[in-house]
Amino acid sequence: MTEGRTPSLLRARAGSQRVTNVELFFDLVYVFAVTQLSHHLLSRPTVDGALQTGLLLAMVWLVWSYTTWVTNWLDPDRIPVRLMLVGLMLISLVMSAAIPQAFGARGLWIGASYAASQVGRSAFAVWALRGEDLQRNFERIFVWCLASGALAVAGGFSHGYVRGALWLLAVGVDLLGGAAGFYVPGLGRSRTSEWTIEGNHFAERCQSFVLIALGESIVVIGATLSNLADVTNAQVGAFFIAFVGAVALWWIYFDRSASESALVIGRSADPGRLGRSAYHFIHPIMIAGIIVIAAGDDRVLTDPLAGASTATAWMVLGGAGLFLAGHAAFKAVVWRVVSWPRLGGIAVLGLLGLLAPHASALALGSCAAAVVIGVAVADRLLPVGEPGSERTGHPERTSRA
Repeated sequence: MTEGRTPSLLRARAGSQRVTNVELFFDLVYVFAVTQLSHHLLSRPTVDGALQTGLLLAMVWLVWSYTTWVTNWLDPDRIPVRLMLVGLMLISLVMSAAIPQAFGARGLWIGASYAASQVGRSAFAVWALRGEDLQRNFERIFVWCLASGALAVAGGFSHGYVRGALWLLAVGVDLLGGAAGFYVPGLGRSRTSEWTIEGNHFAERCQSFVLIALGESIVVIGATLSNLADVTNAQVGAFFIAFVGAVALWWIYFDRSASESALVIGRSADPGRLGRSAYHFIHPIMIAGIIVIAAGDDRVLTDPLAGASTATAWMVLGGAGLFLAGHAAFKAVVWRVVSWPRLGGIAVLGLLGLLAPHASALALGSCAAAVVIGVAVADRLLPVGEPGSERTGHPERTSRA
């Protein structure tokens, strides 16, 4: 603790840090956010709709992820930090409620909420970390968030493609900021070696968001079945396949790689760099895949024997491909290995796309689920030390990831 800063708001760095109840409470808002994103995509199964949903997911993720970085350093059980989280919850709830009309009448809700979250949190961190080494880092982040926040608010006042372009720039500023070390003339550049995060806590927080997305897929499966007036045998089959597919997604991520990646980042000489690359940048790709798969499950379960439309095909196959691509990238960064089962699965999904116009939605969903299950089984069959096995990587090398 720095002299003159008592009591400190920093977490105690004595071993692994637990995820606190208030952090889990904070996550509840994002259960709603992911549901809204899934419904946004379902209501707009077009290229424009997919791009809009992807942009909104990026904004939601950045608000959540930046908060996760802050609560890795600051103690959420301290009252000022807890009140900061409650305030961010309220803002995030408003932002989530506005998602269905994000590109309509409630664009300003989205833009203003994004700006208030990014700027307000950074300002709080600068105050909370006064006198600490990390204060200068958050002064730089604050400047970058002022720029992204201004773009987000300007987008809220704009319309059509201009709104999307301004929000894309806002997201780009926040992503580029992390990659560039939040360089600010006169304030210098942050180095990841200075981001002394507690790796196990950061990994667990990102794992919780994956669970939120998977939970949404389970809710979609159950809610769609519940809303069916007369359940046919084909719909029972589609329900079972969608459930098994969700289990396979969980298995791929949590069976081995989740716990072992937490150990890797926990032992890394530069956990900030690994947190930025493997978690901050790559995890939203997997989460996007889960959201798209959930939307595809809804369409398959609603009318399983109908011919697979273009929208259904890209949701069912594209969502699975997106998840596998994200997890392959995650493995490549953390363990420096090429996951051939995942790349093979993506190739098979691409070939299935050629057959999509001639298949029913149920057949296509079954094939996509079989591919994901196949990847999960391959992970189990790979002996330790072979390419694609989580245990292949060398933790000491990941400081350069």
